[in-house]
Parts: sequence; C-alpha cells; structure tokens
Amino acid sequence: MRRVCLTLPTHRACPETIRAVAAEAAHGARHFRAEVHLLILDSSDAPVLAEHRRTVAALPPVPGVVVHHLDEAAQRTFLSEVISRSGSAEPERLLGLMLPSRVSYGACTNRAFLFAEALGCTSVHRRDSDSRYQHLDGEPVFPLHHELTALGRPAAEVAGLVTRSRLDPACAHRPVALVGGSFVGEMSVDVAEIRRLDPLVYEDVIGLSVPEGYPEIWRANLIAEAFRGAGTAAFTGDLTTLTTVSPTRVDMCNIALAREVYGRVPLPPATDTIGSDYFLLHLVHDARLPGVLHNRHIVNFHTGERRSDRGFLAYQLRFAKFLLSTPHLHSVYAGTSAAGASLLDTGGALRASVVAGLVRESTRLDPVENAERLDVVDRSYRKLGGRYAEAADFLAAHRERLVDEVREDMAEFAVLIDAWAAVVRASADHGMSSKDVA
Repeated sequence: MRRVCLTLPTHRACPETIRAVAAEAAHGARHFRAEVHLLILDSSDAPVLAEHRRTVAALPPVPGVVVHHLDEAAQRTFLSEVISRSGSAEPERLLGLMLPSRVSYGACTNRAFLFAEALGCTSVHRRDSDSRYQHLDGEPVFPLHHELTALGRPAAEVAGLVTRSRLDPACAHRPVALVGGSFVGEMSVDVAEIRRLDPLVYEDVIGLSVPEGYPEIWRANLIAEAFRGAGTAAFTGDLTTLTTVSPTRVDMCNIALAREVYGRVPLPPATDTIGSDYFLLHLVHDARLPGVLHNRHIVNFHTGERRSDRGFLAYQLRFAKFLLSTPHLHSVYAGTSAAGASLLDTGGALRASVVAGLVRESTRLDPVENAERLDVVDRSYRKLGGRYAEAADFLAAHRERLVDEVREDMAEFAVLIDAWAAVVRASADHGMSSKDVA
C-alpha cells in the first residue's frame, strides 16, 4: 500500500486545524486506499501542547490513517539517533541545524522529510497551522485529492487526468515531482498595514524582494502581486494544469513533494527568516521537473499573536532577514536557472553537489548590498513611525549581526546539503514503530 506523509508543523495553538487536517488525511485514505501518516510536529509551549494532545486523543480512528504527534523532546531523540547513525563528524552541529532553538520554517519541514523517510513514505504533503480549507456545497475542498492523483506518476499519464497541459513534451517521461496550489485570504507576508499607511514606502520595501535587472514595468507588477496568492475568489470548481510550476504560483501551506526531491536536497535551515522554506520549489522548476498546479487554494489568516507588540517585533525581524537573504537566494536561483536540466544526473535525480556549490558561492556576495538594504528598511520604517520606528531601532542595534548571520545561514545550508544524503539513508534505516504513534 502506498504510504504518504501529511504533515502539520506548529508552534501555536491550532486544535481546529488539527481536526481539519485529520479529516483531509481520512479523505486520502478513503479515496486512494493510501496509508496516510498524519505527522504533527509540535514545538508549542506546555499548555498548548497539552491541548493538542487532548485534540489528537479525541480524533476518531480511521482505517488507513496513522497519527503521530511528536513534541520537541521526541523529535530531538529521533534526530540524535539518526544523525549519530549517519556517521557525521559534527553531530551537534547537524542537530542544531535540524532543531534550532529559534523559529526556522525550513528546519521544521526538513524534520518532516526525515520522519517521512523513517515511515517509508513516498511523499510529503505540508499544511500550516494558520490556514484552513475552502468549502464547496458545504464540504471542505482538500488539496490532497490532486496531490495523490498525480504525484509520482509519469507526466505522460497525468496529462490525461488534468484540465490542461502546458508541459514541454520533452519532460513528459519524468514523474510528477510537485503538486501545489496557492492561498486566498490575507497576504502570506503580513505587510498589508505598510501598504495602507504609505503605498510609496510599501513599494520601496517590497521592491527589495525583487531580483535586480527586471524592467520597471515587470518590477512594478511583481511588487503589486507579491504575497497576494490567488486573491480572494472563492472555489467554484477544479482547474488543474500539468506544467513546470512557477514558485510564485504556490504556497508552502499547500504543497506536496515527491521523495525524489526532498531525499536529495533539504531546505535552508535559516532561523527567523520567512520564505526560507521555498527553496525546493525553485529547484524543481529550474530542473524542469513536472508538476501539477491546482486551484484548491487554502485560506490564509493571521493569528492575533502576530499583532501583539512582542509578536510584531519578532515578525519584523523575520521579514528583515528575508529581505537580507534574497540577494543570496537570487544568486543561487540564477545559477540553477542557468543549469536547467543539467541539475539532474543521468538517472534524473537532483545533483546535490551542484546545488551546494551554488549555495557556497552565494556567501561570497559583497555585504555592502545588504547594508544598503537595511538603510532602505530603516528610512522606510522611520517614515511610518510608531511601532515601525521602534522596529527600525531594533534592527539598527543588530545591524552588523544580521548581515553576518544571513551569510552564515547560507554557509550552514551548504553543510547540511553535504550531509543530507547520509542523514536521509539513516532515517530510512532507523524506521518508526508503534511507540512513535500518538
């Protein structure tokens, strides 16, 4: 029986999301006769963790669905054993990259990849705690349906199952490596307030996320469309496209990847950096691996914690680090785009060594560019005043550290890529038993 991993990483209270994702797992098991492993990787504090344990315990048993609810202690035990088994010369360093003390969107998904290997799964399907499903005729619209329909099958077979195909026929022999949709609702990055306060400041700040060299008309369009997903239109019927999926058309709350992708290259483990978990989407696209783009968009919303003073400052740090990481990432993406299908070896697998080399090369960028980026953020935030001026003070106080940290994040990512194949093999050899099931 096909095994798949539907994962929900979280560090916040989300009992309703847990119940909703469990219903999606049940849908997958019923309609595709798959063994769906619902993997909840929980980094919440003790009271929230206890609430989640009660929620999981109350889930109705469903044939074909196996639930794993793992707190950070359980995750650490697993990772320590796997890293030790991998033969790494620097086990503590790797453990720190896999389970850092600070928030890391890439690291939490990397952990899901390793657990999926241990469970014998062929794919990972990720959802987020601050999202929910759309409904049609009173029923939830589950992306898992399209994911299980297409993922891992030769693109030539999938061409007859989708609404339309825009895939280069030269890629039709390759299996579908990615299936994804976007989101509707609130912006994926919480910058709508900046746009309301000052549209010109918004253009200056968001413009920092656009690669250099774009014609002004394209640049303006990218800024206008940034972080808006699929807008606000409600789901009325399926539309699926077989294609090489653009990373700008999908969201990490609504994505599925085949193990042939994440088993070769991990995500950047950068801490306090939004957007760091989108790396593989670019890699799949640039390697010309087939994907399916669908319109079962997930509803995105912002939690109240993000609007608190403490949450606001933490978010601005993550947003600033995202803006500082973009020159490094764009450098890598320029290299992967130029490499194209040569990113694949003769067996069609991603060449991790090539990716690691491009990541290392990006660490050699002149830090002056990022210092200038911080100048733009500083000027812009002080124009906005209030909490943004306070955020500018905070970022100014940590200016040099932030520039250095972003470069170090990329260097550590290269280290993780080098070690990844051995860690993945060790995870598969380790396996998971009934003691790991909540």
